Amino acid sequence: MAGSVSPLQQPVEVLPGVGPRRGAALRQAGIASLGDLLLHLPRRYLDRSRLVRIDAAPVGVEVTLVGRVRRTHLVPGPRARFHLYLDDGSGQLLCLWFQGARYLSSTFSPQDQIAVSGTVELFGGRRQMVHPEYEFIAAEDDAPRLHTGRLIPLYGTSAELGERGLRSRGFRRLIAAALDACTPQLEDPLSSAMRRRLGLMELSESLRAVHFPDSPEQAEQARRRLAFGELFALQMRLLRVRQQRLQQRQGISFPASRRLVPALLARLPFQLTEAQQRAIAEICADMAQPWQMRRLLQGDVGSGKTLVAACALLTAVEAGYQAALMAPTEILAEQHCRSLRALVEPLGVRLALFTGGQSGPLRRDALAELAAGAVHVVTGTHALIDDRVAFARLGLVVIDEQHRFGVEQRARLYRKGHHVDALYLTATPIPRSLALALYGDADLSVIDALPPGRRPVRTAVRGPEHRAGVLRFAAEQMAAGQQVFIVYPMVEASAGSDLASAQTAYAQLCTGPLRGYRLGLLHGRMAADEKHDVMARFAAGELQALVTTTVIEVGIDVPRATVMIIEHAERFGLAQLHQLRGRVGRGAEQSYCILVHCQTEAASAAAARRRLEILCHTHDGFAIAAADLRLRGPGEFFGARQAGLPRLRVADLAADGELMALARREAEQCFAPQTWAAASGPNAGSCGAPATRAPDR
Repeated sequence: MAGSVSPLQQPVEVLPGVGPRRGAALRQAGIASLGDLLLHLPRRYLDRSRLVRIDAAPVGVEVTLVGRVRRTHLVPGPRARFHLYLDDGSGQLLCLWFQGARYLSSTFSPQDQIAVSGTVELFGGRRQMVHPEYEFIAAEDDAPRLHTGRLIPLYGTSAELGERGLRSRGFRRLIAAALDACTPQLEDPLSSAMRRRLGLMELSESLRAVHFPDSPEQAEQARRRLAFGELFALQMRLLRVRQQRLQQRQGISFPASRRLVPALLARLPFQLTEAQQRAIAEICADMAQPWQMRRLLQGDVGSGKTLVAACALLTAVEAGYQAALMAPTEILAEQHCRSLRALVEPLGVRLALFTGGQSGPLRRDALAELAAGAVHVVTGTHALIDDRVAFARLGLVVIDEQHRFGVEQRARLYRKGHHVDALYLTATPIPRSLALALYGDADLSVIDALPPGRRPVRTAVRGPEHRAGVLRFAAEQMAAGQQVFIVYPMVEASAGSDLASAQTAYAQLCTGPLRGYRLGLLHGRMAADEKHDVMARFAAGELQALVTTTVIEVGIDVPRATVMIIEHAERFGLAQLHQLRGRVGRGAEQSYCILVHCQTEAASAAAARRRLEILCHTHDGFAIAAADLRLRGPGEFFGARQAGLPRLRVADLAADGELMALARREAEQCFAPQTWAAASGPNAGSCGAPATRAPDR
C-alpha cells in the first residue's frame, strides 16, 4: 500500500451516523480516524454468551434470551415506563424500561424477533428483565450479534467523551462499521514469516477479535498481537535514530585518558568495584568512537555513579574539551559540585557552579569564564540551557536524572557544542521494559553492586498510633550523636488536604517531641542561599534533624545521618521511597528507615502496610522498581507524568515487559547489516507498527 492512504487514516466522519457534532465529540476524545477508533480498546468484556429458554432461565443470573415480541405497552406520565412481552414458545418474559420509554415505544413492533440480555428477576411470580440490552434478529440473518449472545465489549462512558459522547452500545455499532470498512483492504506491516514464528494473529483478524472475541483467550491473543506491533514500531523508531547516529560518524573521538583518570584513581583511598570498572571501560570505549555517545549509566543509590561520571568528565577535559553536568535541583547540582571539586580540583581541573539562584556577580563571573574556556567542568541546573550560557568548546554533557528534563531542554544543552557526547545518570532503578521505552536509542551501563562495607538500612512500617515511639527513637539517636531526616509530602498545609506539611510539623516538633534538639527546615520554595545554608549546617553537624520534603530525594550525602522517617509514606511510590532511604546508610553506623503510614481505616491500613513492606524485605532497587511499576503504572513511576514516555494505546509497559524484550530482539534483527536497507524505510505508524514491512526470515 506504499504511496496510498491507509484505510485506518480515513476520518471517522466517513462512517454512517457520524455527523459533524458526533465527529467533534470523538475528536475531542482523541478519536479522529478509523485507526483511532479501532485502537480505542474495550475496558473489559461482559459475557452474554449464555443462551437459554425463558422457562429455564435462572433467577439472578445474566442470560441471553431470544424470542418474538408479542405485545408492547407504554405507561405514560412524568415517569413513563415501557413494557415489552417476549415469547420464545416455552414462556413469556416481561422486559421493562424506565429510561427512554417513549423512544422505545416506537422502536418495537409485534412479531419482531429480538435477543435480550440481562439478569432475570421474579416479580409477582413472573420472570422479568429491567433495562436489558436488546438486538433485532432477522430470521435469515446469520450476521454476528453486537450486543447480545456473546462476549460484549464495554468501552468508556459518554462522560469520558463529553456531552455528545457515546456509550458502549454506540461504540459497538461504530467499531463494527469501521471494521467492515477497513479490514478488507488492510495490509499487515508484520511479515507472515514473523507472525508464524512468533505465533501472532494477522492484523485484520486481531482488530476484529479484540473488539468482538469468541472467548477471553482470543481477546488476549488479539491484544497481544496489537501490543507487539506497537512496541515493535517503537523499537524500530528508536533503533533507526541510533543507527543514523552511528552511521553519520559525526561525533568527537576522545582518546583514552593517560594522565587525569589514572591520577584520580591513584588518589582514591579505596578500590573501585568491578561494576564501576566495567562501566568506566564501557563509557571510555564509547567516547573513543567517531560517533556521538548516548549512554545511560544506571546504578542504585550509593553505587558510585558520580565517580564513574568523573572519569568521563576528565577524559573530555584531557582531550581539550569542556564538560557540563546538569541536575534537576539546585541542591543536587551543589552536591555534585562539592563531590566533583574534591575529586578533580587537586588534578588542576577548574570547576564552576551555575544555577538560577546564584547572585548576579557570581553568575556573570561563571558566564565569562565558561565562554573563555577558563572553566573545564560546570555543574548546574536547567539554568545551563539559558541563551546567555556559552561554552568555548563543549564536548561532553552529563545529565543526572534525565527523565526530569524535557526533550527540548536536553537538546538545547547539546546545541551549545558540536556533536557532543551525552551520558545520562539515574539512581532510579528502571525496569527493562521502561528503560527500552525511554532509552531505546542509547547504550546501557549498569552498576549492579554497592561498595564494600555498606550495611543494609533496617526498614520498618509503622501506623499513626506509633508516631510518638518513632520520634522517641529519633531523639535517642540524636542524643547518641547521629542525625535524622524527617520527610513530609507537602511544604505547607493546604485547605481540603489531610496531608501533614513540613512547615507545620517543624513548628510542632520544635516545641513538642523534639524540643531541645537542633532542628532545621528545608523545602523547595526556600531561596537558594537559605537552602544552601541549611544543608551546609546539617552536613557540618550543627543541625541534628532536618525536617524536609522530597527535595532531598537524590544527591544528599551526609554520613552521620542514620535515621530516615517518612510521614504519609503511603502517598509515595516505592521507587521514590527507596531513593529517600538511600540518603541514610552512607556511614559506618547502622541506619534505619521508618515508613509511617497515616491510614486509620482497617482495610486501607492493611493495604498500605502490605505495599510498604516490600521495602522491608528487599534492598534490590530493580525489584522494588518493578513492583512499583506494576502497582502504579509508568505514568506515575517517577512521581509525576514523564513527558518523555511514548504514548502507547495498547501495550502496557508494566505488564508487557516480555513483549517489549521480544519486540526489541526482532527490531535488532531487522537492523542487521543484511536487512538494513529493507528495514529503514519511513514509518507511517499503521496501527502501531511500521509502514515498512518487516523482512521475511
